[in-house]
Amino acid sequence: MSTAITVTVTGMTCGGCANRVRDGIGRIDGVDGVTVDLPTGRVTVEGAGSIERDEIVAAIDQAGYAVAG
Repeated sequence: MSTAITVTVTGMTCGGCANRVRDGIGRIDGVDGVTVDLPTGRVTVEGAGSIERDEIVAAIDQAGYAVAG
């Protein structure tokens, strides 16, 4: 079963920011892909199996950014 979770990240201002978020989330077990839309702050995480939103939020926080809402 495939999972897709989308969150909005605040504080990203450049490609380097997007790369830090993408790399941090990409280290989570089960993540197959991460798409970052810098202008909107939307980050979509795809993977096979179960990926927990809390893990994604923690990875974003560790990268130095926050999830809106």
